[in-house]
Amino acid sequence: MATGPRYRVPFRRRREGRTNYHVRYKLILSKKPRVVVRKSNANTVLQLVVAEQKGDRTLLTVNSKELRKFDFGASTGNLPAAYLTGLLFGKKMLALGQTEGIADIGLHASTRGGRIYAAIKGVVDAGVDVPHSPEIFPDDERIRGGHIKDYTGADIVAQFEAAREKILG
Repeated sequence: MATGPRYRVPFRRRREGRTNYHVRYKLILSKKPRVVVRKSNANTVLQLVVAEQKGDRTLLTVNSKELRKFDFGASTGNLPAAYLTGLLFGKKMLALGQTEGIADIGLHASTRGGRIYAAIKGVVDAGVDVPHSPEIFPDDERIRGGHIKDYTGADIVAQFEAAREKILG
């Protein structure tokens, strides 16, 4: 390990593998609110974050657990739930008066057609302007849950459609 008077210890969050400061700097320079997407095995969380001098300020948070209010009884850790969470987030974001944002996926792997991009597609479908490339989004059959309907206990496609209609109003 390097030691001595010239050795500079990296920032703590860099050492822990939590923050890529080069990407964060570029996102902050855009001066647009960030649409932060984080996923776990059981949930998807979207946040609207604005960078300020004192620190980041979170304006809105939506968790995929909120889909229970819209009669979505399937698992909240799958791709259809991520899309519905993004759709709900986009509707709430428009209600706040925010019409644009920039996607912040953090240190998650950028996998084409994954849950992160399903959530961003939900935000875009709600009417929010988020810069994106259409080919990274999952296809509509996967978003509706067609790829998992055979081994889920419930009719996920019907639950998805019902929840989507309730969210859209």
